[in-house]
Amino acid sequence: MNICVYKDAEAIGTAAAALFAACVTQNPRCVLGLATGSSPLPTYQKMAEMYRAGAVDFSGVTTYNLDEYVGIDHTHAQSYYCFMMENLFRHINVKQENIHVPSGVAPDLEKECADYEAAIEAAGGIDLQILGIGRNGHIAFNEPSDSFPPATHTVELTESTINANKRFFASADDVPRRAVTTGIGTIMKARAIVLVATGADKAEAVRAMAKGPVTPRCPASILQFHPRATILLDEAAASLL
Repeated sequence: MNICVYKDAEAIGTAAAALFAACVTQNPRCVLGLATGSSPLPTYQKMAEMYRAGAVDFSGVTTYNLDEYVGIDHTHAQSYYCFMMENLFRHINVKQENIHVPSGVAPDLEKECADYEAAIEAAGGIDLQILGIGRNGHIAFNEPSDSFPPATHTVELTESTINANKRFFASADDVPRRAVTTGIGTIMKARAIVLVATGADKAEAVRAMAKGPVTPRCPASILQFHPRATILLDEAAASLL
């Protein structure tokens, strides 16, 4: 993995957005894998700025998001669909029909997972995937476990993840306990990956990811095996490397 350290989150956002702009410029019909949470927000802000400046055209791009809460539909204010609309999609010219976020309210979640996985494969796979990292080393909602999940699946969220996400809800009791998420195998099939991490609270997870053994107890450690994984860190997140 290629590790780059920047002064702050804004500088990371500029660097990550440049990678996305290059991907879209090289292939206007590329497939982008997108993530939610606070880590990618500066990247999305810079992508929107590039679009407004006329530097990037997203009209031919297809997007697939990593995950969605189970039990929350796309109209819910805390859904990841709404998050993406608010923070990126409304600010660029990606076509509505090219936006894909898994459903957390599908009547058959197992079929929803299989169909989502098949749709990504039918689109030709992900050209560039952005990731954050959880304090416990999770990527997407793939929590520490005894194995690396190969494909899109439903997952029980850990208390660590619930506590990290409760700031978006009225209380921790309101945070959904399950999610649909793309698997580690799905993520690793992406042709290129950029992982963004900021803050001292991510330093332990970053060290385990980059310097520890490759183990499903730290799901992000699998990125050591990816041929084109770029890790963008601020000085605090990189402090234990």
